[in-house]
Amino acid sequence: MELFGSSGIRGVALRYLTPELVLEIAKAAGTTWDADRVAVARDTRTTGELFANAAASGLAAVGCDVDRLGVVPTPAVGNYCEATSVPCVLVTASHNPPEFNGIKLVGADGVELSTDVLERIERRVLDDDYDHANWQNAGATTRIDGAVDDYVEQLIGAVDAESIADADLTVAVDPGHGAASVSSPRIYRELGCEVVTVNATPDGHFPGRNSEPVPENLEALRRLVATTDADVGIAHDGDADRAVFVDETGSFVDGDTTFAAMADACLSPGDAVVSAVNVSQRLVDICDANDADLELTPIGATNIITRTRELHEEGVNVPIAGEGNGGVFFPPYRLSRDGAYIGARFLELLAAADGPVSEAVAPYADYHFVRRNVEYGSDDERDDMLSAARAYVETADAAPNTTDGYRLDYGDAWVLVRPSGTEPKIRIYAESADADRAEQLATDMYVAVESGR
Repeated sequence: MELFGSSGIRGVALRYLTPELVLEIAKAAGTTWDADRVAVARDTRTTGELFANAAASGLAAVGCDVDRLGVVPTPAVGNYCEATSVPCVLVTASHNPPEFNGIKLVGADGVELSTDVLERIERRVLDDDYDHANWQNAGATTRIDGAVDDYVEQLIGAVDAESIADADLTVAVDPGHGAASVSSPRIYRELGCEVVTVNATPDGHFPGRNSEPVPENLEALRRLVATTDADVGIAHDGDADRAVFVDETGSFVDGDTTFAAMADACLSPGDAVVSAVNVSQRLVDICDANDADLELTPIGATNIITRTRELHEEGVNVPIAGEGNGGVFFPPYRLSRDGAYIGARFLELLAAADGPVSEAVAPYADYHFVRRNVEYGSDDERDDMLSAARAYVETADAAPNTTDGYRLDYGDAWVLVRPSGTEPKIRIYAESADADRAEQLATDMYVAVESGR
């Protein structure tokens, strides 16, 4: 697709993403949905109101009444859409820097749209194909209050609140000045936790830290956990659909580790897990240990959602899906990522473990991950380097998975090579419980790629 990537549309605001483009996307979505009402929501970014106004105008222009939700976390949008059977144009750039903004489209079932529907909407934009209203049937706008309240109530009812409260946990929360600022601290307090916060005021400039919840951005949370004797730290991205964790010592817990721990707690024989092609070996091992299947997709939430839906239609139970960046799905709850819910499920796990975070995740933490980037100067050079990688893969003692690049699984380790979708780089990933083996797999692939220059 030319417009929609693996998780909506994102770009620098007022450069790539313009009000005109947002207006056209909204008109195309409203025409495709053929809905009487469509919601519009946003995260805390400074350009959010501007683009939300453009989206509302586009929807009204094709005859849709517009429910304006204001600043709400992405999972609250999903809850509103599911409860009211109303789709939504959501203005958010998730974890990207403050100068970015973007658009996600959420269906009336509360789930981001599948690739086939996105393709139909994109085609309308490219073809300038909209069902415009006239002055008599243009849409009207209604301000909606209470979407966050309803979401909080719904989430608390969906988890084991009693066991979490009985665990008497102190939780440090870092919403990163994003949309979770209006919901997550409240959720964990209502679940019976003592809550301390940092970066918890809504602010689209993200003054306390960059929006992406990666280790280098979480120093303040790590200090807060250590100085308050908190049991766990929870951090979100800008739109609150991801959650990552800090243990009781203030150490960052890798997202692949927590994904594997939560998967181990909910898998049964015959189940399936859906994840992206850069999935961790620790999740491979957990699926094997639980006699569950692992389904791999191209990288990106949209691809995971699409494959999970397909498996559901085939009668396959998928209790958990996602990626190791904190974006975990629990499809029986809702086929969308919900950072606060992910956090609550981790608190359930912690309560059941009756011990600190570091001990609860220890069985899933002893893996070594290697990542290397190879820059290229032109498309021809990239193609030559990928051809060299393909030649190397064809001689390897493992069958390649070509879902997204080339992945070689060796049972105890894996290596993946794929072109970046955002930078002029070829990415190489390798992982094993043996550090030397992971390094060697990455080095061998790196040498093969470089030979194509």
